[in-house]
Amino acid sequence: MPKAYVILTEAVRDPAGMAAYGRAAAPSMAEGGARVLAVDTGPQVLEGDWHGDQTVVLEFESVDAARAWYASAAYTRAKPLRQAAADTNAVIVTGFVRR
Repeated sequence: MPKAYVILTEAVRDPAGMAAYGRAAAPSMAEGGARVLAVDTGPQVLEGDWHGDQTVVLEFESVDAARAWYASAAYTRAKPLRQAAADTNAVIVTGFVRR
């Protein structure tokens, strides 16, 4: 089963609010099996337009695990803090599996 990656691009309006979100979301990420691969406040855009000033990449064992984390009670409690502090785009992408 391929890994899954949650990618969030965030236009941060309230850095203190985002710090509070990070503290609230961290336990849900640990419980959900997330591995933080990147938190970048200055991605280098090669082509096109990029949303936000912060990009986060999380790795999960599967798409089902990523969806379960996002829908979990623990993350559902943390999510409003992020939504109040930043405009965010979020996607799940499936990892590539060689055949």
